[in-house]
Amino acid sequence: MLLIPAIDLKGGQCVRLRQGEMDDVTVFSDSPVEMAQQWFDAGARRLHMVDLDGAVSGKPENAGVIHEVVEALPEMEIQVGGGIRDEDSIEAYLDAGVRFVILGTKAVNAPHFVGDVCVEFPGHIIVGLDAKNGKVATDGWSKLSHHDVVDMAKHFEQDGVEAIIFTDISRDGMMQGVNLDSTVELAAAITIPVIASGGVTDMNDIDALCAIEEEGVRGVIIGRAIYEGTLVLKPRWSGQPVVDGEFVPDGAAAYREQVLV
Repeated sequence: MLLIPAIDLKGGQCVRLRQGEMDDVTVFSDSPVEMAQQWFDAGARRLHMVDLDGAVSGKPENAGVIHEVVEALPEMEIQVGGGIRDEDSIEAYLDAGVRFVILGTKAVNAPHFVGDVCVEFPGHIIVGLDAKNGKVATDGWSKLSHHDVVDMAKHFEQDGVEAIIFTDISRDGMMQGVNLDSTVELAAAITIPVIASGGVTDMNDIDALCAIEEEGVRGVIIGRAIYEGTLVLKPRWSGQPVVDGEFVPDGAAAYREQVLV
């Protein structure tokens, strides 16, 4: 199970939102580069970065900060979303060293675009499907579409995307647990990897996700839980559960016994 720490950017700061509400924000760091370094030092090998300002405006707003993180951590795979709605934005991020570009609103509103960029940038496109009650949300989660999550995921799989990031926005930032039923339903419907997001609270959620890994859930994005300390990445101890960003289930019991630092 790939553990992927999240850094959400608003005004150049590292923040977390509750249920995607831009006015319900907690600032955790003024230095996204230092925060990214912290997660890398803790064993993470992929980082999830979201330009929240860009998701609302429709164009990259925190690209400079993202470029700084990429430059500072060349060994860290960076996946970026938020405000990416044209080929130029995709190319600029990939040229800067970003490994994966995440399409959300553009993918939903112009599905043909996904097929085009999968051909132009093969191996680099992920689609993020943010949903509430099974329907896809767009424009920084401010609008709820009529599109069904599973149907859209099947379409994007045919287009050639690398993975689907599935976020239950009713749980994101609330630390209420992962929506396992919806995540499994989606993973069972497609053959490409599903990355779970939204609601992760503690080791119980990680254990539950590991139990459904064979269904196609290959990774999980973790946010507020690692910032508030209910889930801690600690790589350097005997029986460690996180090795190069991968969770090792056999280390879970020992992991729980560690003192949070």
